[in-house]
Amino acid sequence: MKDSTNHVNAEQRDRLVAEMRREQQDRQAGYREQAMKLFPPVCGRCAREFEGKKLRELTVHHKDHNHDNNPPDGSNWELLCIYCHDHEHTRDVQDARSQETASQGVNRPSLGHSPFAALARLKQSE
Repeated sequence: MKDSTNHVNAEQRDRLVAEMRREQQDRQAGYREQAMKLFPPVCGRCAREFEGKKLRELTVHHKDHNHDNNPPDGSNWELLCIYCHDHEHTRDVQDARSQETASQGVNRPSLGHSPFAALARLKQSE
């Protein structure tokens, strides 16, 4: 008896999760379509222009990080290429991590490490 109850609950959970994912995709498709009409197909950070098949590389970034805040004028959105969008969210993680470690007095390695940071200096010495 208990197994059949768990099975029903698992089916209900799976159905609910699938429904929530569909709703999220519909919401995203709606605000992406709207943002693509409002803004030129240019990344708001690196200023790279997109057209044709490359348009799929443009994402809608929510400035306040609230995906439910979608004003029709697009004031909470900016179009970012997938790379700049990734960087934007990594930067937020880095900022939070820096604040956390500073308050704890811990010195941890930075996520912002660049293996090519000394490249300019090396090129000058050639």
